[in-house]
Amino acid sequence: MIKTMSTLVLMILFVNVNQAQVKSDYDKNTDFTKYKSYAFAGWQKDSDKQLNEFDRKRILESLKSEFDARGMNLVKVEADATVSVYIVIDYKTSITAYTNYNGGMGYGMGRGWGMGYGGMGMGSSTTTYSENDYKEGTFVIDMYDESSKNLVWQGVITGTIKEKLQKREKSIPKNMAKLMKKFPIKPAK
Repeated sequence: MIKTMSTLVLMILFVNVNQAQVKSDYDKNTDFTKYKSYAFAGWQKDSDKQLNEFDRKRILESLKSEFDARGMNLVKVEADATVSVYIVIDYKTSITAYTNYNGGMGYGMGRGWGMGYGGMGMGSSTTTYSENDYKEGTFVIDMYDESSKNLVWQGVITGTIKEKLQKREKSIPKNMAKLMKKFPIKPAK
């Protein structure tokens, strides 16, 4: 059970890139070009405990690659900024309804201008309800200015967790790239 959960937890980064929703916010008064280095502050609230070692490594390598592309180096001490990550899993249920209308015979009489004498008809309908349980995952990156300790950027990616494990090596970097597109500094070409 624990192995299954750890495999599913970070699947948010494994969802189809087109289905994931990305949000970002940042301090408009911050000059992001001054950040040349960052330190990794860790996983907030031990959310990495839900992951296996391979997934943690894939995420951190993808994150490092994205910051490297923006001219920021990962350091252990004396960083310009600090980055932390957090994962949240919500268990949700979607309910759908489909109504099938079966027409029948009808009868009606009427007069002009919308005035009618009456009418009658026969028909039926059947409504089918279905419930679908699913997991929605949210992955959050927070970046803090090291000197002021203020939050300067936050990136959030949310999506339905998929259970196909075979695609993780490709989907994690793709989703991290999609998330980092919202970072104020674009990657160098």
